[in-house]
Amino acid sequence: KCIAIQQIRPNKTDTSTLEISRTYITNRLVPLSQEHLIIKLSQLIHQLLNQLQVIVDEHALDVLVSYCTRALRTCSSWTHPEVLLALSSLVYGNGSRCHRHLPELLGLSGILVNYGDPSQPDIELRRSAVHCLANLCLSVPGQPYLEEPYKGVCYGILLRTLQSPKPPDVEDIVFCTLLQSALKGTQYFLNGGKWKAVSTQDLGTLLALLKRFMFYGLPGISVEMPQVLYPAPLPQYETIPAAKPELSQDSASQQNKKRKSRGKGKKAGAEGKNDDDDHTSGHLKTGGSGVDQSGWSLGSQSASVTSPSGVTPQLYPSWKKGSSDSEFSDPEGGMQTKLRLYQARVRQSALQCFLAVVKCVEKRILYGYWSSFVPDAPGIGGPPPLTLLTIALKDPSPKVRAGSLQVLSALLEGSRQFLSTAEDTSAPRQAFTPFSATLAASVRELHRCLLLALVAESSCQTLTQVLKCLAHLVSNVPYNRLRPGLLSPLWKQIRPYVRHRDVNVRVSSLTLFGALISTQAPLPEIQLLLQQPGSTSALSTPGISTPQELSHNWRLPTRRDGEASSPGGGVEGDPEGPCWMLQLCVSLVTQPREEPYSDSDAGGSSGASLEPLPIRLEALQVLAHLVKGYFSLVQTSLLELGQLSTRCLKEQEPSVQLHGTKLLEELGTGIIQQYRADANTTPSAKCVPVVEFWSEVLAAPMISALQNEQHPTLQTSACDTLSSILPQAFSQLPDKTQVLCITILLGLTYSENALVKAAAVRALGVYILFPCLREDVMFVADTANAILTALDDRSPNVRAKAAWSLGNLTDTLISVGLEFQEEFSDMLLLNMLRSATKASGDKDRVKSNAVRALGNLVHFLQPVHLGKPVFEQPLQEAMRALIDTVRGEATMKVRWNACYALGNAFRNHNLPLGSAVWSKEAYSALSYVVTSCKNFKVRIKSAAALSVPSTRDRYGDAQQFAQVWQALAQALEHSEEMEDFLEYRYCASLRSQLCHALLHLLSVCQPNDLPALRSSLSDQSRPVLQGFLVHYLSNKGVTLVAGVDGAAGDEAGDHAVPEDGLRALNETLTRLKGQLEEAVLDRSEDLETVVNFLEDVLRNFEEVKESDSKVFSLPLSKLPQ
Repeated sequence: KCIAIQQIRPNKTDTSTLEISRTYITNRLVPLSQEHLIIKLSQLIHQLLNQLQVIVDEHALDVLVSYCTRALRTCSSWTHPEVLLALSSLVYGNGSRCHRHLPELLGLSGILVNYGDPSQPDIELRRSAVHCLANLCLSVPGQPYLEEPYKGVCYGILLRTLQSPKPPDVEDIVFCTLLQSALKGTQYFLNGGKWKAVSTQDLGTLLALLKRFMFYGLPGISVEMPQVLYPAPLPQYETIPAAKPELSQDSASQQNKKRKSRGKGKKAGAEGKNDDDDHTSGHLKTGGSGVDQSGWSLGSQSASVTSPSGVTPQLYPSWKKGSSDSEFSDPEGGMQTKLRLYQARVRQSALQCFLAVVKCVEKRILYGYWSSFVPDAPGIGGPPPLTLLTIALKDPSPKVRAGSLQVLSALLEGSRQFLSTAEDTSAPRQAFTPFSATLAASVRELHRCLLLALVAESSCQTLTQVLKCLAHLVSNVPYNRLRPGLLSPLWKQIRPYVRHRDVNVRVSSLTLFGALISTQAPLPEIQLLLQQPGSTSALSTPGISTPQELSHNWRLPTRRDGEASSPGGGVEGDPEGPCWMLQLCVSLVTQPREEPYSDSDAGGSSGASLEPLPIRLEALQVLAHLVKGYFSLVQTSLLELGQLSTRCLKEQEPSVQLHGTKLLEELGTGIIQQYRADANTTPSAKCVPVVEFWSEVLAAPMISALQNEQHPTLQTSACDTLSSILPQAFSQLPDKTQVLCITILLGLTYSENALVKAAAVRALGVYILFPCLREDVMFVADTANAILTALDDRSPNVRAKAAWSLGNLTDTLISVGLEFQEEFSDMLLLNMLRSATKASGDKDRVKSNAVRALGNLVHFLQPVHLGKPVFEQPLQEAMRALIDTVRGEATMKVRWNACYALGNAFRNHNLPLGSAVWSKEAYSALSYVVTSCKNFKVRIKSAAALSVPSTRDRYGDAQQFAQVWQALAQALEHSEEMEDFLEYRYCASLRSQLCHALLHLLSVCQPNDLPALRSSLSDQSRPVLQGFLVHYLSNKGVTLVAGVDGAAGDEAGDHAVPEDGLRALNETLTRLKGQLEEAVLDRSEDLETVVNFLEDVLRNFEEVKESDSKVFSLPLSKLPQ
């Protein structure tokens, strides 16, 4: 019956047969005594689960795994390989579901432990057991991983398998399958979670094994890999093994003659057949520099060939010979081809495993092994460095080459912080080579090797990986710290690939162009390349055409009417005309596709059809990068880009519409930045083309995009586009256009989609700052109501955007005129105060702007508001919220904004600051922060808030004034003590602000405050305070750069200017001396102490100033040498 069922090959929809099979397997199992039937049953299980993909339930899995384990314990050893094959199919992705059987399989004397051990003499049992272990480690998404300690047991066996040498009586192909299973199991193990640095999991040992198998069977490897790799800035050089029989000189010369006479030959097979043919695709090419890329060259990179199978070493791989040169008969040649295929699969599995390592190990740990896999110099005069780039350049299998490039891309992704230390702009050092120079050399070698791979590659799939790898490299390299010249060869070499026959290659080349344009923009080298004119032919410019370009005339672009071809196939430009990259991208988006370039696209398309969608989208992204980084080069084509975006909005494809709005947003942002930079140009002259641009853009297509409810992402992007309009241009737009924009945005704040609502609220927050709208009472009221509604939204993102917009709105309230204040609704103001107070208890991203809005609102309150009872309770709640936020455990940005908000509230002269019930708590909170907060920027802002009150009565009673003075004096005395060294850069600013605050307190102090001042000026802190004040008055302090969040940085009074402090000190000293003459006897001592302190400060300041003037007045010859 098992044989009959095995012969049935049902479709996946034929559930009846699968149910019959499941019934026979689970209910009528073959007795363990009938070993021949056990073999058939095992084959049936493997076929049903592996080929027909039958899914077994928990009960069936438990029964079958138990049956297989009993069969392995009971039956003869000749049945075990087949039983293990069935077991491997059962446990595939089911490791966590087999927990009941794990002790029997992976225990101390478990079946898989015994059979998978390297000491197992039967290679078939060992291979099947390792295959089972690999499948046990596989975890299916959504299910738990294999539990410990069994996961560690599997890893230990797999690692020992990789470390063990090939037994002498085992065939090479069988051993390759064993290695492939072990590497696949290691990959599954690594995919099961983050890497844990424990004693049984040494990363250096694993990386050494992977590096060894990355080159397994590759012709030309004659070095022995180290057993362990160590994290070090310099590479670990591999040792050269003992000398082996080499070819004589005559034999070598004879081979050279044969190689020359053989000619180019034919391709072994077309690309993209199957894995059995991929190793034969010829990588025998000559790069642009004439270097032989086929194998190890006979010059500086010569090395004897040593394969793991013990084949006689040769200088030229035997499998690349013609049939007349081969010493093998047809069967032997077929075995060699098969062996090379299996060895390539081992190398591919090792690279996939390495890719899993990169994903599961922290990059900061992995970069310690950088030098072991990335070269820092070409191998000249010795064996080539064995790195990932060696495989990308030398391996005969395109899939293996693509695998090495995938690993390198994963290593480069997110490497910006690591590569930021690379630098070679300074003069080279003779005594030693710093790590920055070594890393810079590694970056240069990466560029060189990847450029060689780009020129030499013949496989379209691998060529795509080369371009992607280059894009990752370009995005992370600090070119501003390196000598120029790295990008120009790359730029010229990739231009022809924009017209490659393969769509994926063309998309990747555009992605690389986008990375080049966006990296650290604007780069002078890229700016020069963008300004270069195009040539009339790609072939007429040396270094631009690749070997593929020369051999395929269909890649040469044909000219369209009125258009000349450029090196990249685009439109020719002159130095004074539009940027050639801009014209190329515009043509890719708008012009009809030329059939010769698209022979790999879907057939049946007419000649008038546009380029494939991925190419058009990538071209639009490149345009967005170009506008963002190099706006000065494209601003002459502003109207043309506006027409392009409008055309994109008219199309039916939502992704094209979305990219069109993204381009418009970048254009708007670039216009605003350029407007601010061109201070010498008159505003009217600058706005004329911008108004024309926005008038054309804000037509029917944009309005349709804003109202397209089927595509909320498009609506969101369109809202962002509206928010990027230049304010000066918005005021010159027709009134109906202005009203239309505002009306649509107000309506979208009630959208059901959270992203659309958030974008609309943010756009209104931008519009509220426009000079033409900020004093429009009706617009401000409508915007405020929309914002308050959004503040109660359930989406945190919407509430965060609403809080930001409310902060902007309240910023404008402070600067409006008296007429606006009278017309603004008291009830709306009260609702804003209550909503902001409620939002100050929300998440930090909402709270940071909510407290900013609270400070502005309290600052805006007029006497008519403060006199109404309805405002009394909300005002107390608002101040309580600010005080709690200052004292709380929120992020430093939130606490900074809360300190700013309190200082802003203190500026309201109508506020009962000295007598209010919350005054003491507000001063206490600020005093606590200025002495204890570990963030110096928060301390600076709290000190600025404490120096805001302009009169003595606003500081409260003498006790409150003394508390503020002592807090500031203590903070200044300990201003150089910090927990985090990163705060050191703010130390000088903190001292300047503290000195400014102390001098301000001295300027308003009264006789009742003198005892507290005397106590702090009589102890050991006096010389410290005196030294800091003299240093501040000598203009050696640092004036503050206030501002963290938008308009919060524009406040007045937070800048500690030493000249103001000196004037305040002189006025204070004059006033106190007058009081000293009239002082009563019991207070004269306190007053005299303060006066003496101020006189000492002033005298020391004059001495420092005089000494400085003498130094500057000395002749140059008399200055100390």
